[in-house]
Amino acid sequence: MSAQLGRRLRRGATSGAVVAAAVAALAASQAPDTTPPAADNAGGDRAIGAGDTATPPSDGSATGDSPYYTDLPTLNTPNKPGAPTNLPVITGPAEAGIPASVLAAYKRAEASIRSTDPGCNLPWQLLAGIGKVESGQARGGRVDANGTTPSPILGPALNGVGFANISDTDDGAYDGDAIHDRAVGPMQFIPSTWATWGQDANGDGKKDPNNIYDAAQAAGLYLCANERNLAVKADLDRAILSYNRSTEYLNTVLSWFEYYKRGSHQIPDGTGVLPVDRSDNRGRGNRPTPTPPLSPLPTTPAPTTPAPQPGTPKPKPSEPGVPPTTPPPTAPPTTPPTTPPTTPPTTPPTVPPAVKVSRLSTVATGPLTATTGNAFAKAPTVAALDASGAPVKGVSIRFEIGGTTGTRFAGGTTTATVITGSTGLAASPALRAGDKAGTFTVRATVVGVTLPAAEFTATVTAREADTLARVDGEALTATTGGGFAQQLQVKATDKGVFAPGVLVTATVVTSKTEPKESTEGPYFKGEAGTTARTLVLETDTDGLVTLAPDSLLAGDKAGTYYLQLTAPGGGTTFVELTVTAPTPTPEPSTPEPTPSGTDSPETTASPSPSA
Repeated sequence: MSAQLGRRLRRGATSGAVVAAAVAALAASQAPDTTPPAADNAGGDRAIGAGDTATPPSDGSATGDSPYYTDLPTLNTPNKPGAPTNLPVITGPAEAGIPASVLAAYKRAEASIRSTDPGCNLPWQLLAGIGKVESGQARGGRVDANGTTPSPILGPALNGVGFANISDTDDGAYDGDAIHDRAVGPMQFIPSTWATWGQDANGDGKKDPNNIYDAAQAAGLYLCANERNLAVKADLDRAILSYNRSTEYLNTVLSWFEYYKRGSHQIPDGTGVLPVDRSDNRGRGNRPTPTPPLSPLPTTPAPTTPAPQPGTPKPKPSEPGVPPTTPPPTAPPTTPPTTPPTTPPTTPPTVPPAVKVSRLSTVATGPLTATTGNAFAKAPTVAALDASGAPVKGVSIRFEIGGTTGTRFAGGTTTATVITGSTGLAASPALRAGDKAGTFTVRATVVGVTLPAAEFTATVTAREADTLARVDGEALTATTGGGFAQQLQVKATDKGVFAPGVLVTATVVTSKTEPKESTEGPYFKGEAGTTARTLVLETDTDGLVTLAPDSLLAGDKAGTYYLQLTAPGGGTTFVELTVTAPTPTPEPSTPEPTPSGTDSPETTASPSPSA
């Protein structure tokens, strides 16, 4: 711990006295215990060392492994072990204080996700720990009444110099950088991750990574992904490492997590304390300048010269080092300083009581249809209305998917909670169809109130192809008892574009004009020796369906047959199958026997002319 303490001290706190005081305070257990990282990793590679116990996730990270703040909790914690946890609400800079809007966002995200995914056991203190490390609680809580930062919080360009190299994925829409991505907002999402996990948690109709309510909700969902249970230490570690793949980051977030679990309190927006350095030791341009300034380190007041006492001989001015004989001027009486009135905390958006809602009304959005594996163009939308029919803002609406088509919301869940906006409307997250065709329902209910659900019926259809065409023209021939040795390949297109994932049905028929499944002739060999004259194939990523050689057998009756291929969407084609009987092998000829008593032609003498 002492090895890393000096690196984590604030800039300027380098004197021996300050370091000694800090070490003494730490030894007195006035700071949360932390586990030293396996490696400094300040160079920014963010790789987990071979000796580390934490295993990083195989996929990317929410932040792109961008630099992060690593200022640990103040050594002089107001919440010492064993002290009461019911801390008073105070104002002014304090490490244990969390700005009002930021704290409200963390707690709202916890409540929302616990209602939709109780098995995750998300604690708001984990969001607070990540928010402290990533952005100093949204620059010390400088957000407007809607929870949005006045200017974007941006990390450095992820250009591969010391950390990840991530080319631009959003055309600069979120981070203003059209060359490389940057981590954005209080929870430092990279744009590509925000595109998947972004949320509209404050009901303003926008998914804004610079809004603390939207960012906290998205971070909570991200941490709960892959069915994690954050009450289990291994899952907790995996979740934090999925955010930024560094053991140092894991330990720093865990230290703040434990710190906030021991106690915290609300402070006004804009009065939080910012960390003073980043873990990568890069320039100050990568972080916001704190306003108001950080509290200075305690200093010893300069000694003052006491006023001469009566009867004390005055020192001569000619003596070296003797203070002046003139007594210091008497300061005029001063009025005790007046403490300015404390600005009350900014009130975050509040959720109106759900009991105001009298009914949920479905909003017509058109048919809810999609083909397998694709996104739905529209989302189920409801209106929360009171008894007079007026819209109710800020109500939590829970959407739930039923059925067996495999359809999911963005993020892979079957449930989602959305807060109604100013018009009382709430639309579910985007739907993506599963791999099975069929119908399913989406139910919308008001969280915490028993009211009839609003239901939507949606349909998943198979992918379509309006055209099927054979790629090669080689005739398919075989003899009875054998197999077709030629490969058959057919291309599926829909509106002129290759159609992947289309189910193509191949059937052996005897006529193109009246195509009915044949009862004899060619057939497909199925499992366990079974035979069939119909087979379903699926086009590959290039829209091609391939029938391998000898996968179609000729059967035992010669003749002309057809393989009919059809696809949803109208695509149809016929391929001629010719089955011939084997050519008979000729038997060898034998000489006819000679009649008994008759000479053979070779020994019979020609009659004489005179006979």
